[in-house]
Amino acid sequence: MSSSVESPLHATAPDPDDFAVQIADQVESFIVAVTEVAKGDEPDSAVPFLLLEVSQLLLAGGRLGAHEDIVPDERYEPDLGPEPDVDDLRERLALMLDPVDVYSEVFDPYEPRKAPVACRISDDLADVITDLRHGMAHYRAGRTTEALWWWQFSYFSNWGSTASASLRALQSLVAHVRLNQPLEELDGLDTDQDLGEDALAEEAGKVMAEEIAGPLGLRPVK
Repeated sequence: MSSSVESPLHATAPDPDDFAVQIADQVESFIVAVTEVAKGDEPDSAVPFLLLEVSQLLLAGGRLGAHEDIVPDERYEPDLGPEPDVDDLRERLALMLDPVDVYSEVFDPYEPRKAPVACRISDDLADVITDLRHGMAHYRAGRTTEALWWWQFSYFSNWGSTASASLRALQSLVAHVRLNQPLEELDGLDTDQDLGEDALAEEAGKVMAEEIAGPLGLRPVK
């Protein structure tokens, strides 16, 4: 499975140095790649591939975050109609990532210390794609500034922190397996629960990395 995806978005040859084209291509590549992973055709490479794709998407997010504020052409956002449903994508990812879908996360490192909450990688990726598709709808309609504004705004307000959290979870998972370290099991945690660290520790059981390494395409470092 390759992470290089050609984008069919432009009727004429785009300027590869154009900021909007580069961001749109990275967004489109991520959407296509995660959608392909969710089909489950290559489960053995799913986790490493998702780690790569989320990392690449956050490079685009970093560029949007470092860019000056983008102001939309219109005062009110044009109506895009109903949002595409991502429930099937979410469910496919959850099924494929079981039993490592659930992880614990602290949302804002600069707020006073708060207890971690249970999250799901599948929820994160589906939510990120929802935000990205919204901007892509503007881009495909020729509203480039509106698309960039939305991607930048939603990077700060939602998908940036969500993708960052899932990246930490994926990186931690790969590191645990590759370093042959025991993995804290979070199976059975209810993502609606507000769990503190003691509760998370009590729920967690020891699961050796090799029990999940095979199905997820990961192997310890020799």
